[in-house]
Amino acid sequence: MLLFQFTQASLVFVHFIISIALIVLVLLHSGREAGLGGMGFVPTSQGGTHIVERNLTRVTIVVALMFGLNTILLFRVLE
Repeated sequence: MLLFQFTQASLVFVHFIISIALIVLVLLHSGREAGLGGMGFVPTSQGGTHIVERNLTRVTIVVALMFGLNTILLFRVLE
């Protein structure tokens, strides 16, 4: 029983951390002169998306997948 409570609590904590990370990553994306590009942190490139933006997109996708997997695990544990 104690192991079950520890697993449940640790999954909830990890879910909280992943949620905060996902929110921050989404807010860092640039729309129209917003995000990293609007703040001047990312140099503008002549053609297409800059390498930092592409890497930010990749990291966001990985964190979103982790969020989905952790949500499914939490659903199974809390059943």
